[in-house]
Amino acid sequence: MYLEHFKLKEFPFTLTPNTSFFCNLEGHQAVLNMLLVGVGNGEGFIKIIGEVGAGKTLLCRKFLNTLGGDVITAYIPNPDLTPSGIRKALALELGLEIPNRLDQHDLLDLITKKLLELTRSGKRVVLLVDEAQALPNESLEALRLLTNLETESKKLLQVILFAQPELDRRLEEPNLRQLKQRILFSHKLKPINRQDLNAYICHRLTMAGYTRGSLFDKKACDLLYQASQGIPRIINILCHKALMVAYGRGQGGVDPKSMQQAIIDSKEIVAWKHKTGFLIASTVLLLGITIGLKYHMLIALHP
Repeated sequence: MYLEHFKLKEFPFTLTPNTSFFCNLEGHQAVLNMLLVGVGNGEGFIKIIGEVGAGKTLLCRKFLNTLGGDVITAYIPNPDLTPSGIRKALALELGLEIPNRLDQHDLLDLITKKLLELTRSGKRVVLLVDEAQALPNESLEALRLLTNLETESKKLLQVILFAQPELDRRLEEPNLRQLKQRILFSHKLKPINRQDLNAYICHRLTMAGYTRGSLFDKKACDLLYQASQGIPRIINILCHKALMVAYGRGQGGVDPKSMQQAIIDSKEIVAWKHKTGFLIASTVLLLGITIGLKYHMLIALHP
């Protein structure tokens, strides 16, 4: 592969949400700050909305690594669960042993006692649910009922939902209006803008051990932004493929042609609504290259 060719210690654009590659961009830091403030408040639901590939899971893991020892977390990564499945998953995350054939009333009683025990010892418990848009309505209601558990002065459980925009549309349904009223903090994770794209690429390359200046040509980055629209997962895929193309061509960096080839090879992940813009940008780029070549040829023939 291209690691030795570009003097890299590891692959900089993998899809695994590795927190060491977390880039402290303004938008992502704003969400992280809001999460910390929301957990400090200690009540209600917190909702983080982001498109597919926007970096929600990486942000979630970064948030988990940021919390202090007074916060006990339970994490549900695959929430396609029934209400009983939600309660069982929470119990297991809290370290409870669940006897066989335990009915739901007794399971809830076990959870309540554990939450009370943790609260009395000065701990706060936060349940994080990833891909929350996949939760059935009945399971969302079960989560709401879990947040009803409380002492006279404080809630025993706080819930953070990481979800795609479909969840917002579902929360407009009348039967979910009680849950919607419980959401005290909400934030939408926006795509990376063009200016931050350079910082994002530079950060990941630096974390992967690259120390030799700019590896991606500016026009290549322009094409990258057109095709990815700032979605981190698509950026990572295209950058990885562009590095492979540049390596195959024996180049020391990624030029527009290498990036264009990576985009063509990934046409299935480039949103249709952005392909027109990409084609226009590609045409303009190729036209500029052609004009430049003709200009240099004329200079050579007529010095």
